[in-house]
Amino acid sequence: MRMLSLLWLAVATLPGAALAEPATQANTYINDAILPPLKPWSGASEALMRPADDSWATPFEQSGGIESPSYQQTFAWLDRLMTQSNKLNKVSLGKSPQGRDIWMIVASAEGAATPAQLRRNHKPNVLVQAGIHSGEIDGKDAGMMLLRDIIVGDKAELLEQVNLLFVPIFSVDAHERSSQSNRVNQRGPLNMGWRTTSQNINLNRDYAKADSIEMQHMLTAINDWQPQLYIDVHVTDGIDYQYDVTFGYNLSQGLSPAGYNWLQQEYRPAIEQALTQAGHIPGPLVFALDNTDLSKGMSLWNASARYSNGYGDARHLPTILIENHSLKPFRQRVLGTYVMLEQTLKTVGAKATKLRAAIEKDKYRYPRLVTLTWKSQKQPQGWDFKGIDYQLEQSSVSGKQVVRWTGEPKLYPNLPVIGNTEADIRVSRPAAYYIPPQWQEAIAKLSLHGIRMSRLEQPQTLKLQQYRLSEPQFAASDYEGRQRVSAKAKLEKVELTLPVGTVKISTEQPLGDLAMILLEPQSPDSLLQWGLFNTIFTRTEYIEDYAVEPLAQQMLANSKALQAEFDQALKDPAFAADAKARLRWFYERSPYYDKAYQAYPVYRAR
Repeated sequence: MRMLSLLWLAVATLPGAALAEPATQANTYINDAILPPLKPWSGASEALMRPADDSWATPFEQSGGIESPSYQQTFAWLDRLMTQSNKLNKVSLGKSPQGRDIWMIVASAEGAATPAQLRRNHKPNVLVQAGIHSGEIDGKDAGMMLLRDIIVGDKAELLEQVNLLFVPIFSVDAHERSSQSNRVNQRGPLNMGWRTTSQNINLNRDYAKADSIEMQHMLTAINDWQPQLYIDVHVTDGIDYQYDVTFGYNLSQGLSPAGYNWLQQEYRPAIEQALTQAGHIPGPLVFALDNTDLSKGMSLWNASARYSNGYGDARHLPTILIENHSLKPFRQRVLGTYVMLEQTLKTVGAKATKLRAAIEKDKYRYPRLVTLTWKSQKQPQGWDFKGIDYQLEQSSVSGKQVVRWTGEPKLYPNLPVIGNTEADIRVSRPAAYYIPPQWQEAIAKLSLHGIRMSRLEQPQTLKLQQYRLSEPQFAASDYEGRQRVSAKAKLEKVELTLPVGTVKISTEQPLGDLAMILLEPQSPDSLLQWGLFNTIFTRTEYIEDYAVEPLAQQMLANSKALQAEFDQALKDPAFAADAKARLRWFYERSPYYDKAYQAYPVYRAR
């Protein structure tokens, strides 16, 4: 009660805050005075919480549902829980940049401690990670409660048909950069971690490029432990609405249509029923087209491979993105997450055969054409959106209209839904890719993802395809520590001798689609667009004008076809008036020109 009083005092001293008794749960956090109004919530899931004085109450429960423990407190509590059973093992995925272990709790009926031991029980593995954005930590506290109820409560049967791999804190360094002021739009916990890592990398933009140490550890864990379902727990930003637990996954148009069907037909109905019965309001992921005008509709998101759910789609690992509503209180969000995780274990255990079959079908589908980019289109089905009413007011601060949410529920019937679901750039599936050995960083990234490859043990002369790039567009500023680039790409036939050590990557493998997403230059999450091949856009050899002039005269005298081509080029007034462009035209057609300039050093075998 003293904690609540102190928090109320902090709120009351904010500019413009009215001095009133903290009569509702809206007066729980320091930022409540500046957030939209909130109606009290009560649901059946509240029965999941143990009293604060219970010997096995989690730190979250001990605080009455408003706090989340520190890194040290979290693992001290989990270490104590592990002493009660051999069903739990704690495994370090590796160290963070600041030297903290990224711990994963392995929960199985048999007490497996290694991937090999876990495989021997022939059960599906569910990997749940919390705190990829460490301020959005609901999954940690929900998972601690669920593990407690499995080990010292009455839910041991949850491990009879499934194994749980639980990462309580993924971004561990950011978790310890904790403050009451880190996420102004989120109702708790009292202290929240930071969004990006200690190296300022957003982990949920890092799946494809895998620059961070944390992500490298996670991808290694996925390859080693081979989960059949991957859950990434977040908290939203954005608008106000009635849903408290929203979740989604990639679409039927993606690279894992069988996995999508399982999630849509088997998983979602079971989860939504469980959440509804527990007093929550589940929904799909919510992204408004215009936060100030809901009548414009909602966006349906087809995520790319830089995000967890887009990456799962590319590697045929069914992946669920949970986005709890930031304006709902921490207590409510944690309890909703608990319900979702518990039902996930039940559903995966009961539907494991269908889940495995869907994954295998996607892994060995090998589509002839792969879509790299998508265009937006209106979806055939609208959305009866459970929103919150709002008004637009003229702001004296910004000078423009701002949204004022009223807190009153409002149904917005049949809102239009716009999604990036129309195929745009599509490419044919090569039999294999070849990468010369000097491109070590790109080869290392592909290996990190678990993509199978072999190396040439002797030189080979092959007829292949190579992209010739043009009109490169470099980003004006860096993004996630990289200078991104895009370019036009045209396939050309080449015959060349590849050196010893060249890597060959067949696309007929379980991660063949992921290899295409990472290696096709027009893919938004290709290693090229992430800047791993930027040096090919640097011109390093030149020819002086005094040398080009006589060379051009000689070339024209020796080739009537070249003379005709030059005459045609001169019909362009801009080209004809540009002396340097004319000289460059001849240099590019001469034997002195750098043939590797803007030639993508990844070759395709048809």
